[in-house]
Amino acid sequence: MSRALAIVTGHSRGLGSALAEALLQRGDRVLGLSRRAHAQLGTREWPHDAQLEEWATDLSDAAPVAERLEHWLAGLDAAAFESATLINNAAMLTPPGPLDRRSAREIADGVRVGLEAPLLLAAAFLRATRDWRGRRRVLNISSGLGRRGMAAQAIYCAVKAGLDNASRAMALDEASRPNGARIVSLAPGVIDTDMQSQLRSAAPEGFPDHGVFIGMKTSGQLVSPADAAERVLAYLARDDFGANPVADIRDPAR
Repeated sequence: MSRALAIVTGHSRGLGSALAEALLQRGDRVLGLSRRAHAQLGTREWPHDAQLEEWATDLSDAAPVAERLEHWLAGLDAAAFESATLINNAAMLTPPGPLDRRSAREIADGVRVGLEAPLLLAAAFLRATRDWRGRRRVLNISSGLGRRGMAAQAIYCAVKAGLDNASRAMALDEASRPNGARIVSLAPGVIDTDMQSQLRSAAPEGFPDHGVFIGMKTSGQLVSPADAAERVLAYLARDDFGANPVADIRDPAR
């Protein structure tokens, strides 16, 4: 076994794009799941044995995507991979504002993409790789807003809190199994992504923390997606990955 396999959701932009690029640069096989193919990754040449496959998928209807993923994983040669990792990174960008100002469709899609899809994909991944002998990991990209509330962010807070507690439960399940997967819901820090741009450009009415996001940008507190991806992958490689199923990128090694 000499290769690593990674499945990355929301790989077409932001942190997901930076993660996919970094994984390919080190020679991994990457499956990217996004609404559309990445604008550049598929046209570039990568070193070593790197391989990119992209699925244009709608994660607001994730059940067929999860079924396809499980079938795809079952068709791979498990012995060819030293590790298999699912990175649930995708989240729905919805305009900030009180929950009653969001449409039923916005609420439903936000919960489906941010919480239902990760659970469906994780279940498919765990079933399909149950008998694999290499390292198995599920990394759920969470947020500090999963651990504290913020006005105008009810949907995002809800899905991230759900990911955190689901990760705790999944980790308990896997701990009792032979070669159980390691599960972590990781807050990656504040990253300069489309979500941050959306928050800064939102109307301050109904969004009391609007000025906070302006200040983080002007004071240079935001981390670039590339730097964030480097930190996330370093955390993923830690020997103690999974020791704390709900973690922060700044947590010291155990």
